[in-house]
Amino acid sequence: MKAAVLATLATSAAAFTGQQLPTTFQTKSSTALNMAGLFQQSLKYVPCIPVEQLPKPGTATSGVAGGLAICIAVDPSGSIYALGDKCPPVNQPLSFGKVTAGAIEDPVLGTKFSLKTGEVVGDWCPSGIGKLLGGLFEPVGVPVFPVKKSGANIEVQVDVNAKANFESQYWSGILDAQGKADGKYY
Repeated sequence: MKAAVLATLATSAAAFTGQQLPTTFQTKSSTALNMAGLFQQSLKYVPCIPVEQLPKPGTATSGVAGGLAICIAVDPSGSIYALGDKCPPVNQPLSFGKVTAGAIEDPVLGTKFSLKTGEVVGDWCPSGIGKLLGGLFEPVGVPVFPVKKSGANIEVQVDVNAKANFESQYWSGILDAQGKADGKYY
């Protein structure tokens, strides 16, 4: 217990030492969507939200496309963007963020992500608690997806096999309910 308190105090002190972080970062995608799996990648446009649920300019909403959580953001000029709906480093919904010209801001930690590339724009985790948490993690971006209006839906291009590939690795090495380490049944 004493070690945990000491570690917390040390990281708190390090977060407020006045050390300046660079304003631009080399970021990489933080998702498991890039991992290889059993199924070949299959990019397809799939419905995410109905057009009538499209948010007002300057706001965002959440949807699901191909089993993936998607943030649909509309910038102040009315352009539509699709990004992964999980903000690094703690995975709160990006769809709760404020949309500005070219970026969306993490509602809790304050990090801004480019609507076009998903990369970090400006400081990494600049808010109060963000300074503490952000120092523990490398700056990473969010995935972006092609998006289009099609009939009564907003469609997002995703790998429809991404969820299956992620789940195919889930049971690897863990005993399942049947007691086998490979996830197969008797």
